[in-house]
Amino acid sequence: MTSLPLMAPGETCWKIADTGRFSLIVDAADYFVAARAAMLKAQRSIMLIGWDFDARIDLRGGTDDGPQQLGDFILWLADRTPSLEIRLLRWDIGALNAVFRGRTLLWILRWKRHPRITLRLDSAHPMASSHHQKIVVIDDCMAFCGGIDMTENRWDTRAHRDVEPTREHPSGQDHGPWHDSTSAFDGAAARLMGDLARHRWKVATGEELAPCSAAHDCWPDGLEPDFRDTRLAVMRTVPAYGDDPGCHEIESAYLALIASAKHVIYAESQYFASRRIAAAIAQRLVEDDGPEVVIINPHAAEGWLEPIVMDTARARLVDALRRIDRHGRFRLYHPVTEAEAHIYVHSKIMIVDDIHLRVGSSNFNNRSMRMDTECDVILTARDAAESSHITALRNDLVAEHLGVSSEDVATSLGQTGSLIRTIDTLRGAGRSLVPYAMPDTSDIENWLAENEILDPNGPDDMFEPLDKRGLFKGWGGLRRKLHLRQ
Repeated sequence: MTSLPLMAPGETCWKIADTGRFSLIVDAADYFVAARAAMLKAQRSIMLIGWDFDARIDLRGGTDDGPQQLGDFILWLADRTPSLEIRLLRWDIGALNAVFRGRTLLWILRWKRHPRITLRLDSAHPMASSHHQKIVVIDDCMAFCGGIDMTENRWDTRAHRDVEPTREHPSGQDHGPWHDSTSAFDGAAARLMGDLARHRWKVATGEELAPCSAAHDCWPDGLEPDFRDTRLAVMRTVPAYGDDPGCHEIESAYLALIASAKHVIYAESQYFASRRIAAAIAQRLVEDDGPEVVIINPHAAEGWLEPIVMDTARARLVDALRRIDRHGRFRLYHPVTEAEAHIYVHSKIMIVDDIHLRVGSSNFNNRSMRMDTECDVILTARDAAESSHITALRNDLVAEHLGVSSEDVATSLGQTGSLIRTIDTLRGAGRSLVPYAMPDTSDIENWLAENEILDPNGPDDMFEPLDKRGLFKGWGGLRRKLHLRQ
């Protein structure tokens, strides 16, 4: 097995720590249950570090006597356990809109009146950046890190049904199918995540918090560990801000993972717009014996401006990769429901060669590499048993998207030796994966994407002249090869 070459503190990760238990949690229905169960065991500290929180959402599935809604549940926890301090840190700009959601302002005022609940806004970032980490740390003995925010429109089951009565916006309307993921772990890795959360709290508020000394078992009842007694590498994106030069461990880890792949790269991401990620993939596609690359994306980005910019950037990068992919080893797919409605992909997962499992908050876009605060973790298999389980997790994800069983995926892989051929063999009508189709894009959309208006490659690029920018900046010889094939 591997000697963990990608786990290089100070380069491709921040630090490495042992974990007694680790689980990959897919979709928010299971995450909300697990997070609620873990928070019920808190004795001293709960830290919620996120891009967004919505006090109105229901943490469904709890078997305790506490309230279902997040806002009331936080208050109930604090009243129930007098030794407990609850701290919430969220992105400041996003909070401006959140205040006007339904009864959110009333909940915020109730939180602020409670002596042991503290809500703070994170404004310690460059202009146009965001605080994008999604972390929960409980008593330094249990942590969650991934892509799921405790906010509206996130809840869904792995079935992603077309009609799901419990999948509703706080207003009562069905927000549609949503695919997401996070991780849960304990041990020294959870204490390390507590250090990260406290550091971010100090950066954002100026307040220094002491580590939690209440060491005990916070593992949520009902959550089966995928791995035991393994190690995690924690990596971050922190943009340069003030006297802080920032760090780009996530970008370095992505590039190292892509460069190391021998057989297959499987990834789920909300976006595909990073010029550096695409260039790294292109380098592997021109090789005679490079890996297959399978990326699962939503059909279109959310919002009104993001689709114009992010989807156009994706179209241009995918077109470039297809031109250079002479061996046919690159595919991008979208998942659909039984009625062939689009499932929104918010998950941020990367699995390489059944050896490396990465999950976190970062996407394949420039912002996640340089602009926003992000946190990911990587588990690297140290023996054949761990490698086999990573294989099973990937097959399970592919099976979920295709609407088949994990055994069907494993059998087809054994027959074809190819993840791409397996997916194309098992694809069909109804619940399935749909290949990406190149859209028509306008001149203005191309201009916005080319100049990375919404997705700059770092704080400095915000002020770089447009004639110095470019979606294919840094592609060098690969760009020349691309033009030769046109």
